[in-house]
Amino acid sequence: MVSCTQPGCTGQILDGYCDVCGMAATAAPVTPSTALPEAATGAGTDPLSMRTPSGRVTSSRLGTVPLGSQRTTSGSRRTQRLGARRTGSTSLGAGMVSVPPVPTLDPAAALMDPAVVAERKRYCATCQSPVGRARGDQPGRTKGFCPKCRTPFDFDPRLQPGMLVGGQYEVAGCLAHGGMGWIYLARDRNVNGRWVVLKGLLNAGDPDASRAAVAEKQYLAEVEHPLIVEIYNFVTAPDGASYIVMEYVGGTSLNDLIRQRNEQRGGAYAPLPVDQAIAYMVEVLPAFSYLHTSGLLYCDFKPANVIQVAESVKLIDLGGVRRIGDDETPIYGTVGFQAPEVPRDGCTIASDIYTVGRTLAVLIFEFRGSTGEYVDRLPTPEQVPLFAEQDSLYRLLVRSTAPAPEDRFQSADELREQLLGVLREVTSRDDGDFRSVPSTYFDTPAISSDELGWNELPGLRTDATDPMASWLSGVTSDDPARLLALLDGAPEQTAAVRLARARGALEVGDVARAKAECDALLEADPWDWRAVWMNGLSALAQGDVPGAVSAFNAVYGQVPGELAPKLALARACELADEREVAGRLYAVCSRTDGSYLAPAQFGLARLALADGRPGDALAALARIPPVSRAYGESRRQRASVLVDSGSATPDDLAAASVEVDRAGLPPRDRAALQIDILEAALAMTANGGGNPATQVVGVPMTEPDVRVALEHVYRSAARLSDDPQQRIELVDRANAVRPRTLT
Repeated sequence: MVSCTQPGCTGQILDGYCDVCGMAATAAPVTPSTALPEAATGAGTDPLSMRTPSGRVTSSRLGTVPLGSQRTTSGSRRTQRLGARRTGSTSLGAGMVSVPPVPTLDPAAALMDPAVVAERKRYCATCQSPVGRARGDQPGRTKGFCPKCRTPFDFDPRLQPGMLVGGQYEVAGCLAHGGMGWIYLARDRNVNGRWVVLKGLLNAGDPDASRAAVAEKQYLAEVEHPLIVEIYNFVTAPDGASYIVMEYVGGTSLNDLIRQRNEQRGGAYAPLPVDQAIAYMVEVLPAFSYLHTSGLLYCDFKPANVIQVAESVKLIDLGGVRRIGDDETPIYGTVGFQAPEVPRDGCTIASDIYTVGRTLAVLIFEFRGSTGEYVDRLPTPEQVPLFAEQDSLYRLLVRSTAPAPEDRFQSADELREQLLGVLREVTSRDDGDFRSVPSTYFDTPAISSDELGWNELPGLRTDATDPMASWLSGVTSDDPARLLALLDGAPEQTAAVRLARARGALEVGDVARAKAECDALLEADPWDWRAVWMNGLSALAQGDVPGAVSAFNAVYGQVPGELAPKLALARACELADEREVAGRLYAVCSRTDGSYLAPAQFGLARLALADGRPGDALAALARIPPVSRAYGESRRQRASVLVDSGSATPDDLAAASVEVDRAGLPPRDRAALQIDILEAALAMTANGGGNPATQVVGVPMTEPDVRVALEHVYRSAARLSDDPQQRIELVDRANAVRPRTLT
């Protein structure tokens, strides 16, 4: 038996997958994040101090460039896709979420008594019209014909307790009623009386069609994954109806968890906490990946089909599973969850992705109109406050449920990777801890000294699956022009090569060349957001701020779990004077990942100074910890803000002096800052504002002491200067400021 390699997981590898976390044996483990010490994070300060007054500013209102199906002609199909990389987990929500465990239920206690379908749940299987409803004092009939389309209905259980099905399954009673009829609990007489579930197949009233369905569904017995309910057998009841025999999972469905929460609140809707809802989806998506890799589609995903057992989940009800490309067998889905193109084009991986997005939406807010007004779209952030507060989550749902299948995530792994990124944001916001996990797509950002230029934003990682990835890893040069020349000699023109050339062109200032490379990429694949990212960098490089905003906003919508597009969009919005949106995005980057802390806090400081809030700028800079490479620069900027605030006090100048000592600056920069501090101190003392008890640049804040110190620093700065004219000016200033004496 081989142990799972995922950190913190105690499972064992069975048939290639962990029996606890469900990840493949070859999946790369996630490195646990480590938060900075409390002192380093500036605990006690509000990391969201730059939040706008409303607290509900989203970036979705910004303009965006066309991407994907918006760039194609009618009927175009997506031929390539990015992503589809496996990611690991440690437990529910990759160890980032504490989800209350659910006890295993006693099977006998789960039986319905009496087994009656509530009248409000009785609908025609063909036209979905209400049937079997009460009229006046007369209760609704459980058998009859639909008054609209004349399809027969029958809500009475067909199997009774004690009946033997397939010669070995003794029926105990009814567990629930679904779209395919009653679901029964039974004991397997041939296997130590174990509990099993009997679920009817489509066309249960047509014996020939039912037998054909059994033959078609035999492949389900080969589905083996720890996150998917096991199929034991297919049997036929005495009346000719066929049933799937499945593993009994004694937990609680997500649908029932919501119902229980509603009951606890007296009937008011009580959605799941956002982090828990995302954790459930993160946990179940490996099951979809397994099915899709096996050539199968689930088709009917919804909250009722996910069971939580203890601290794990399991995908149940495989009755709607079909083979990819199957255009003949009946399609089974649920209104409000099924993708809009399914009745016309059939099921695909993209339609499965759609059902996951809709399920997540139902779990996190009261989705009124999900089967009516919003049957094929989402409400807006203006209608759902949660969407305004959780912009990344909203964008993930928008892409998951995009009207065009080609615009959705193209694999369960791709969706899961972005969900994990959104989950990191959500949990970091809740507890203030960093969750730094290397991105699949982006490098970490460079440390910004003052401005966040295009070349200081995170660079794109080379796609390891690109045919030229290995060749590109060996192409290096410190000379940008030489590097671009080497890239021009690539033996094959792949996406990774074009992206590298676009970056190289920007390095040498050839924006037109960079744009041409990106245009070629988008011509080949209108969904390649990496080309749009490079166009955003090009726009920043040439000062096209609206173009940068549109490009980075489009990329953000494609990979909403990534921080790099948020940082880039924040900078572009800052330059566009969209300060509210910029502040919100900088705050998200700052609190989520330690490697983004410094550039984001510098951005927050710039916004605060632009708004005339030096106190908030000082607080933002103070949050950059001593362990950061940007610590010295943050101290330098704090000293400058303290001196230049316009209302500096002796205590501010003393604090600025301390910051200069902490900054570890080169001698020339140190002298320049000390000159600023002492000049401000001299102006104060000359007007009677000195304080002998206050130390600035190592001397008491009295006019004579400040003059002596300032003269000394002027002369030191003159010796350090490389400019002869500046040296003369500094010496003249030293002579002018020195105290007058009798000699």
